[in-house]
Amino acid sequence: MRTRTLGKNGPAVSAIGLGGMSMSGAYGDADRDESIATVHAALDAGVTLIDTADFYATGHNELLLAEALRDRPRESYRLSVKTGMVVGIGGLPAGQDGRPETIKNSVTYSLTRLGTDYIDIYRPARLDPAVPIEETVGAIKELVEAGYVRYVGLSEMNAETIRRAHAVYPITDLQIEYSLISRAVEAEVLPTLRELGIGMTAYGVLSRGLISGHWTADRSTRPGQGDHRAMSPRFAAGNVEHNLALVEALRKVAEAKGCTVAQLAIAWVAAQDPSIVPVIGARTRTRLAEALSAADLELTADDLAAIETAVPVGSARGDRYPSSFMKDLGVGN
Repeated sequence: MRTRTLGKNGPAVSAIGLGGMSMSGAYGDADRDESIATVHAALDAGVTLIDTADFYATGHNELLLAEALRDRPRESYRLSVKTGMVVGIGGLPAGQDGRPETIKNSVTYSLTRLGTDYIDIYRPARLDPAVPIEETVGAIKELVEAGYVRYVGLSEMNAETIRRAHAVYPITDLQIEYSLISRAVEAEVLPTLRELGIGMTAYGVLSRGLISGHWTADRSTRPGQGDHRAMSPRFAAGNVEHNLALVEALRKVAEAKGCTVAQLAIAWVAAQDPSIVPVIGARTRTRLAEALSAADLELTADDLAAIETAVPVGSARGDRYPSSFMKDLGVGN
């Protein structure tokens, strides 16, 4: 597994990271044993960046990862943890809480659930509009000074907020959605990260499976079984057919390259900057193996041009989140 450095002051991590959200019911039921086996397979393949959040199934994901990581040397992986999301009845987001006292309370619970003495990268999941980002980051800075956290990260924040946070304490990386059909970061956020020497951990690189090459228009998103895609505008009837037509155009490029659609989409994200680490949400060993092969896929200028032709910027239909969630994001689609 190749490695990349998160920004100019961050740690070296595997060129592809593993996200745990899908292992805790975000897209319907997940198999616990297979999820743990997938984490083990990722570590065995050289993946060192594991991403989670204290609100993924209200702590379930941290407990699952603790079980999967129990017999692994702590120095062999890096934990990235998001916090600050308020979860309401039914597991739906109900706002943010970035108050310093909440941050310090939350990290205590995460350390216990994860069974570790420290978290490598700790980050607010969203900006709390009622709390200045300086206060939230200041609290995490204190956790760094106390030894409970190694690096400070951010998630889903705009360029102005990034600058303000970075002035309080050096930000290691921004976690944000970035894919062939989610490119709003390119306008201001990505240039700001480059200017400040901040890395990016890109999630949603396959747009929750939509551009993986495995999704079909007749596939059910199982709204009654906790599948968040049932609320996603991009998976809605009328939009999904259009978006899958883009995938078919991308498939032709992938076939010419001798790779899968998923591998091409992941490699495209990684090719945008050497300090970007795609975080894939595989919950089975099969999907993991496919995704990890993208780390060795080299894209030429001709490849990149062909990809742009197949999926032009702004060509997808539907927002990446329901309208009620879009207001919480630092950037749009």
